[in-house]
Amino acid sequence: MAKAAIHIEMPLGVVVRKTPGVTRWASWNWRAVAVLPGAGPADWVELRREGDAVEYHAATLPLTLWAAETEAYMANLADSQPSIYLVMRDEAESDRPMNAVLVTASPFEGQDYADSGEDIVEKIPMTEGLIAWVRDFTLEHHRDEAFVKRRRDKSRIDLVEDGRGDARIRQDSDVYRAPRRIAQ
Repeated sequence: MAKAAIHIEMPLGVVVRKTPGVTRWASWNWRAVAVLPGAGPADWVELRREGDAVEYHAATLPLTLWAAETEAYMANLADSQPSIYLVMRDEAESDRPMNAVLVTASPFEGQDYADSGEDIVEKIPMTEGLIAWVRDFTLEHHRDEAFVKRRRDKSRIDLVEDGRGDARIRQDSDVYRAPRRIAQ
């Protein structure tokens, strides 16, 4: 009998700051700067403007914690600054500057998205309340897995089998023999 997936979810607002770019190749610099636990729905709502710098409540996404991922959350909480990882995509056909796709507390999942090279992954510091929420869930559901050392296979791989060829093909002589000269 399969065990039901245990998870909890919280809406998490994401604040993104837009500042002027410093090179001629990037006219704007986009950076995730904060999270808003329990935020309501939003779609690029302007929060604050200071000269050319603008902060937006870009999106509200569900932060889901899974009981099977507690090892990743433990690694995140052990970091000097526990963080939320925001995955964004720059989609040209969209009317939004960036599409916020996912928020996660798992550094392993954040790394998986960063490895693809197609997504932008931003690390956002967690608030104290969010750290406590993740820590409480993790401590409740984390189970240490005992290390099991695997046994070595006893087959001999150091034996030499030169000239054997494919065992499925029946031949009387060496498969890799030199071609014979045809006498004329």
